Amino acid sequence: MKRVAFKMKLKAGCREEYERRHALIWPELATLLSENGITEYSIFYDEDTDVLFAFQKQGGEQSSQDLATNEIVRRWWRYMADIMETNPDSSPVSIPLPEVFYMN
Repeated sequence: MKRVAFKMKLKAGCREEYERRHALIWPELATLLSENGITEYSIFYDEDTDVLFAFQKQGGEQSSQDLATNEIVRRWWRYMADIMETNPDSSPVSIPLPEVFYMN
């Protein structure tokens, strides 16, 4: 099982809306992630910087960021684009974070 972390940036003042939308995550998106081996997906928020820190376990080679061609993912990105920093294709600006320590 591979562990992956990355950070994204939320637009100022959008935390509550971000949490509201994720509380209502689309079942088809959750199923797609699970079917592609993505588990234990957590997102944390730093209120001083509006940075989102994401962590997920991957059972295969794909991460949630690798599902860019799937229409469900593309719709989710468009849905979230108004409250996050995004790329021209509406995908969130996502910066991979290398693991420097792990204790099991």
